[in-house]
Amino acid sequence: MSKIFEDSSHGIKAKVETWENNIGGNRQPGSRCTSGRKKFGDEGANTLANISRVLSGLYLPNFEKFGLGCIIDVKGMKRISETSGCYGKMAEKSAGKDTISGHWEIAGCSKSKPFPTYPRGFPDDVISEFEEKTGMIVIGNKAASGTEIIKELGEYHVKTGKPIVYTSADSVFQVATHKDIIPVDRLYQVCEITWRILKGEHSVGRVIARPFTGEYPNYKRTRERRDYGLPPEGETVLDILQERKICW
Repeated sequence: MSKIFEDSSHGIKAKVETWENNIGGNRQPGSRCTSGRKKFGDEGANTLANISRVLSGLYLPNFEKFGLGCIIDVKGMKRISETSGCYGKMAEKSAGKDTISGHWEIAGCSKSKPFPTYPRGFPDDVISEFEEKTGMIVIGNKAASGTEIIKELGEYHVKTGKPIVYTSADSVFQVATHKDIIPVDRLYQVCEITWRILKGEHSVGRVIARPFTGEYPNYKRTRERRDYGLPPEGETVLDILQERKICW
């Protein structure tokens, strides 16, 4: 859910656009490096710079002192010669631009092979196993916006009780159900079963429970989203810290 807010804490006063999400999927304003944009077809993607243009400039004096304006052109922010911090731009090493790949890499575990994506929906064998092990017949099974697909299929779901299965540009298997039709705890159980199904070549980054409520055509997703992510495939900084008894 997008909104504009003003944050005056810590001497920072800026209107920025944010996205309300759970802690595992928070999106932070960023600037993708040139090589990353070309690799993933995202030429022109630059969240912070684009927001600054839309809002006719940002006032972020602390970030300006740290050197943010020396990395990219942000309207309202100066390039200063003497900064109070170190600055630089990082290029992603992992073969993928999805959330889980980014989180793994932040923790020191890069992925050489991207997670599978399903722009045409999930294959028959995956859907068949889902239906067999959950006892539910799916509807949807396509790449779609989460808000649009519940608008499109929500009424039919309410009438039939069939869960809405969909994906996105990311490596995700999402299940949307109305709280009054399928209780949230049951939706979580279905997603846990799905997480166990999706192994091997179909090991998606996340299985996501997407409960919603309301009446057609005004369905709204609730805050009870739950993500089931894959554990890192290699050693992370947390493993090293535990091994050295710095944390446990």
